[in-house]
Amino acid sequence: MTNPIRCALAVLLMSAWGLGCHDDTPNGPDAGTPDAGAEWDGTYVPLDEQGDNIDTGPFASCPVLTADDAGTPIACGSREAFDLSACNRSTLSQLSPDGVYGVRQRASGTSFFGFGYSGIKVSTNGGPESVNSYPLIQKQVDAQNFYVAGKRTLNDGGTTLYAFAGCEAQSPQHLTGCYQTCTNGGARRSSGSFDGTRLQRLSEPESSGIGLVSESAVALGLPVDVYVTKNHAYVVSLSLSPSPRVGGLTVFDVSDQAHPVLRKVVTLAGDTYWNSVWAKDNALYIGSGNHGVIVYDISNPEDPQFVRSVPGDTFDVHTLYVDGNRLYAQAAGANQELIFDVSNPLNPVLLTRYTVPADTNGLGYPHDAFAYQNRLYINQMGQGYYVLDVTDGANPKPLGAYTYDADIYNPTHANQVGTFAGRTIAFEGGEEVNAHLRVLDVTDPAHIVKIGEYKMRPQTSIHNMILKDKRLYVAWYAEGLRVLDVSNPTQPKELAYFNTYRDVDLSRSGALFVGAIGIRVPGDGYVYLVDITRGLLIFREP
Repeated sequence: MTNPIRCALAVLLMSAWGLGCHDDTPNGPDAGTPDAGAEWDGTYVPLDEQGDNIDTGPFASCPVLTADDAGTPIACGSREAFDLSACNRSTLSQLSPDGVYGVRQRASGTSFFGFGYSGIKVSTNGGPESVNSYPLIQKQVDAQNFYVAGKRTLNDGGTTLYAFAGCEAQSPQHLTGCYQTCTNGGARRSSGSFDGTRLQRLSEPESSGIGLVSESAVALGLPVDVYVTKNHAYVVSLSLSPSPRVGGLTVFDVSDQAHPVLRKVVTLAGDTYWNSVWAKDNALYIGSGNHGVIVYDISNPEDPQFVRSVPGDTFDVHTLYVDGNRLYAQAAGANQELIFDVSNPLNPVLLTRYTVPADTNGLGYPHDAFAYQNRLYINQMGQGYYVLDVTDGANPKPLGAYTYDADIYNPTHANQVGTFAGRTIAFEGGEEVNAHLRVLDVTDPAHIVKIGEYKMRPQTSIHNMILKDKRLYVAWYAEGLRVLDVSNPTQPKELAYFNTYRDVDLSRSGALFVGAIGIRVPGDGYVYLVDITRGLLIFREP
């Protein structure tokens, strides 16, 4: 991999439209919870860590056939290449022939190295159909069959076929079956079983406990993050290759949250990969894929003016976090945590570049971070969750770490930290198949303990989260906005939700990274959410 973040997002962009961070004073709305109250007495039973990739065996039994009874070869990935004789195929009649399915894959064989993921889109009304955003070339979807195959043309002129055959439907939204991947007609091939779900949640109403106030489309690229200050919402976007839609900044006046007004669109030649945004006083900071941290002057909030980029290097800063007079920037490609003094907000001064020591897999890079009470909590994607003492910003000191799936991959992605019953509690979420929310006691960073967790469908993933008082607001991709009551952090409970993902939205795909992605709860009574396809959605706080 050349750039770990870009390669992770390649899954999203390869799925065409489907792929990524926190007020700026120590007591601001994103600065953690000083103490959440007395609902929890601080006691817990430590939970075992089993990792994200828990193997329960094959999802279905439908062996791959390479020849028929007469010995005639069977084409790799064809409908005939799947032995469905042991399947309860009549149940497949429950499935809708229209919709988008997310598919968790388990490779054949006894060795298990984690789950794969694919997306399937089918239609009966002439709409686009695809597997992993590659067009379907074969399809048989009826009362007894759910078979689709999509073909990718490789750079060298070869092809790869992705084929899926349903074995059984457990409900109208859920099926299991088998898959084959065939490169150049089967010269290279792989196979296994899958567990698929309709990404649009048809089993529950669109929302509960929270109401949508407004929805504003974002024309630039792929919208991924938002920051709200001075009655304006600043939404940043990534480039959307190969589409001509470039990334940049979209500025909305949200003085009236029910009627946002588009004020300005900002792009920068040669730099269209903007993944994160934050503000302090009159400075707006943008995490750039090419120029580190870009600084804009928002003295006039509807008309940002370019000031400079820092620290001057040409590399990718993926996410940002401001705590008081400190700016923390996660330079993913360089595998560095950059710490700036922003006492003068428009002129950040670099204090240090810190690198988390690599583990044996060598895959780690800082994806996100959260600062709380002189500690920095880093999601070292691919490696683990790390805690630094940043009392001296120029000289961070490691305090401890929490890892899981040590032999596979640690998809730790985002976190929030607060104080509950006198203990320091972290909420940590991964970004990958099977990833979920962990609740960790980080009071002693040298001995971090898991005390709770919360899961949704394994075909979906968490992106960002905000802890406000006793509520955790989670942008959970295809699960939409999820609001959890964490007054007892050992037992998170859903308080409200809004399903943002809809099959019918233009360019919806079955990618893992689709739906709700960026979120802010600035303390004005509203929740600001970015959905990859729908743009900026504003809700009243529940």
